[in-house]
Amino acid sequence: MSTNLSKQKREDFLQKITQIKSFVENHSTDDETRKLLRYIGELEKDLYGKKFGLVFEEHKETIDDILEKNTPVLKEDTELLIKNQGNMNFLLEGDNLAALELLTKTHREKIDLIYIDPPYNTGNKDFVYDDTFVDLEDGFRHSKWLSFMERRLKLASKLLTAKGILAISIGYQEVHNLVLLCEELFLNRQVVCITVQTSGGKPSGGFDYLHEYVVFVTPHDFKPNRMTFVGGVTRSPFEGLTLSTFDKTQRPNQTYPIFIDKKTHHIVGTGPSLADRVKDGTYTGELSDFVFDYDEAPEGTVAVFPVSSRRADCVWRLIATRLMSDWEKGYIKVSENRVKNHPNKFSIQYLPSGVIKKVEDGTLEVKGSEKDAPTLVFGENTTVGSEIPTIWTEKAFYTTKGTSALKKIFDTKKFPYPKPIDLISEIIRATTDSDSIVLDFFAGSGTTGHAVMKLNQEEGENRKFILCTNNQNKICRDVTYERIKRVIELDNYEESLKYFKVDFIPIENRFYYEYADDLLCHVRELVELENAIDFSETEEITIVLTDEELEEFVQNTKDNPVCKTVYLGHDVLLSGEQQELFKKHSIQVNVIPDYYYNELRG
Repeated sequence: MSTNLSKQKREDFLQKITQIKSFVENHSTDDETRKLLRYIGELEKDLYGKKFGLVFEEHKETIDDILEKNTPVLKEDTELLIKNQGNMNFLLEGDNLAALELLTKTHREKIDLIYIDPPYNTGNKDFVYDDTFVDLEDGFRHSKWLSFMERRLKLASKLLTAKGILAISIGYQEVHNLVLLCEELFLNRQVVCITVQTSGGKPSGGFDYLHEYVVFVTPHDFKPNRMTFVGGVTRSPFEGLTLSTFDKTQRPNQTYPIFIDKKTHHIVGTGPSLADRVKDGTYTGELSDFVFDYDEAPEGTVAVFPVSSRRADCVWRLIATRLMSDWEKGYIKVSENRVKNHPNKFSIQYLPSGVIKKVEDGTLEVKGSEKDAPTLVFGENTTVGSEIPTIWTEKAFYTTKGTSALKKIFDTKKFPYPKPIDLISEIIRATTDSDSIVLDFFAGSGTTGHAVMKLNQEEGENRKFILCTNNQNKICRDVTYERIKRVIELDNYEESLKYFKVDFIPIENRFYYEYADDLLCHVRELVELENAIDFSETEEITIVLTDEELEEFVQNTKDNPVCKTVYLGHDVLLSGEQQELFKKHSIQVNVIPDYYYNELRG
């Protein structure tokens, strides 16, 4: 029978500690003795602690000292605002530990996917710890990396939804430590390591390294979406154009009639979208009350509106301009509707971006076009798989692809080893829904934001992103932000972006009211971040910080009650009459310090 020597030694040590404590307690009661007893108690606690798992020397960062004496806040750089019609996204400049502290206030259990590409700790000037590069000679290099990652992953765990996914790119240097760390931090989730071929080979120490890893942390009942590079079942590449998870109130720009020629069954055009009708004043009612009018079809055509197979109003997956462009390319198919008693006489299908990619790279054979129609006819098409393979060998995932893509945007090499956009796109595609929130707090060159926007445009979807990175060597301003700005302009993405900088409010030696007032000056940014809005563009959410602003708001609400949520300053009190007004118009009130700053309670 084997003996656990470590356990035996530990029990002997604990017995000796008990004897020492008893002796000291019976022979002295001065302050020094009490300090000694407290210290012995801490030793005893450590001995009763974890006996198996990842053990490492904990290190303290400069940012830890800053956060102990200061509260992080956000300040917008309004000159860098990118304003378009689409989603509002965010770029946070600053230490990501402070940024994560702020996100626990605004996005606790709200993030659907966290993807990060942290330092690999190669010892080759890729990991900076407290302003110093960690090299191969540093005896604590693994401990420093683990301390660095543990703090951030603990905060990240608070941000994920119940079904949220964490995906981490990593090299061989720390993959083993990372898997153990994730298994300890995410006890109720599965941790799976994926191998990704990232190059044709990198010789080192007699070995030729061809791969890196992506560590996935997912729920045990995780069911991924289909990816574009796996599969095997033969089926038609066309899919239904209707998107039943949204309605006309949520996507008015994807609510429009498609006109089909009665004789040829060709798409001859589209009518104005609901968003267009509201904009030009031809429709002034509530979005939910808009009725599909089949009589507006031009002579000789039939109108087809976004209606699901269950006859419920929904939206199209593509905006009108993309639909017409894809029709001309042969990516749209029109056929007679076989659903009985359906208001649409025709059914319309489209090619998803993954299939289009297979067409364009020659993977899917094009045999020609339908008779008298541009719709393409294909050879055998196999489905993409429903599960994520644990080995990825696509050449599109090679690191050189990320480098060349970034060079096309900047005409020069601006960032070392950027991730390929196809790699990040596949991770996002497999793990998110059409309206998910994606966070990357090691944003680097901004590939994650680029991938989100690209997928949104290709699929007519609505994901939003939050990127965080420091501004070492002006990376955040000159690379991350500049890349997002340029690709929005180059590819006509309808996305918007706010640029926030992490700042700090000192805590010590302050009067309460001074501290509270300073914090309230930065609440606007947190409200915009949480709700993905720009206050200048919406009247449904507002902030009231003074009694004067409250009076003005109440007066405006009496005349035009459009606001749904008010964030109220900590010292602004509602009168009985004002409370009744808020109740009458179903206006939700959030008291700001209680909502964002627990530090002010009590």
